[in-house]
Amino acid sequence: MKLRKATVSDIRHIHKLVNEFARKEEMLPRALNELYEGMRDFVVYEENGTIKGVCALRILWDDLAEIRSLAVKEEYQGLGIGRTLVKKCLKEARELGIKRVFALTYHPEFFKQAGFKETEKAKLPQKIWGDCMRCPKFPECNEHAVIINL
Repeated sequence: MKLRKATVSDIRHIHKLVNEFARKEEMLPRALNELYEGMRDFVVYEENGTIKGVCALRILWDDLAEIRSLAVKEEYQGLGIGRTLVKKCLKEARELGIKRVFALTYHPEFFKQAGFKETEKAKLPQKIWGDCMRCPKFPECNEHAVIINL
């Protein structure tokens, strides 16, 4: 098992994995150029040369970051890969001095098991005014907001 920062050669794999879940409406799609631009945000879980999961930590403010694009290939779900990726992102957030990390998710129970608590989206104005306003699902989004204080 290798947990590492994404490289340029990973981006097409990340794009394919994230957009597989987007087609099932389990997360938002990501354009290839957006993934290249945000490549430094991504962590990959690789085993025997195969990327099995990905996750990004995006800094939004001096005390706030978002976990996004968490995706684990279906055949590897339930093995702790998602939990490992989230822990890695939280560790990085702590090292950067971030005080709060949130996620918008269709699976809040997963995040609650990692110590997150549900919150109101209105308490995340940096996200709402930065990304959500441009989303085709806004304002009828049914994602749950979860947050953890570090």
